[in-house]
Amino acid sequence: MEKIRLQKFLSDAGIMSRRAAEKAISEGRVTVNGAAAVTGMKVDPEADLVIADGKRVSRVRSYAYIALNKPSGVLTTLSDEKGRPTVAKLVAGCGRRVYPCGRLDMYSDGLLLMTDDGDTANRIMHPSHSIPKQYVAVITERLTDPVLAEVAEPFELDGYMLKPFELELEGYEQHPDGKTYTRLRFTLHEGRNREIRNICARHGLKIARLTRVSVGRITLDGIEPGKWRYLSEEEIEYLKGI
Repeated sequence: MEKIRLQKFLSDAGIMSRRAAEKAISEGRVTVNGAAAVTGMKVDPEADLVIADGKRVSRVRSYAYIALNKPSGVLTTLSDEKGRPTVAKLVAGCGRRVYPCGRLDMYSDGLLLMTDDGDTANRIMHPSHSIPKQYVAVITERLTDPVLAEVAEPFELDGYMLKPFELELEGYEQHPDGKTYTRLRFTLHEGRNREIRNICARHGLKIARLTRVSVGRITLDGIEPGKWRYLSEEEIEYLKGI
């Protein structure tokens, strides 16, 4: 079998991240076939005996694929030095160290895909695949047709011309404060950081709530806030084929 880097092997096994693996190797906590491991070395997952922190490490032969409904106020990270809530805590029950496929900012909520399959995660996040992602934004005012037309126009952000995106008016909401809010559905084809928030800020629009409702064919339907589910075989095959 083709050899892979030791850090990747340890990460694929789900016991630690690649960064943590590098630290463990440098501290002498990892051996390969009885000898101290060296950062950057390669191993045969089928033939080599890898011991980390006194325990044999076996390659993961199956992976976990999860759809999480991330609540607002939860960080898209596996740990936080300030002790703030993270997505890792929400999916701890799956028994695997799964990683977010992309990001949702702290105050956005909705669909977040997570997996311990690094190849599939990279495929989901790589911009060349242009997987459409849909978001529903609630704007704190009633938007007129001319304003909607302006918002739908791509523009240059930090020296980069945004790719075209779709914008649909979903309707209006009457709020207790007497104001009429507007529900917009954005369909993006790239993963620019805080793209919708930057689009709205450019037009002086305030977002009351921003929710990701789908990634490609995978939707948020049926997942309560803070809860998660395993992807179906059909959904997994879809992600592997994009």
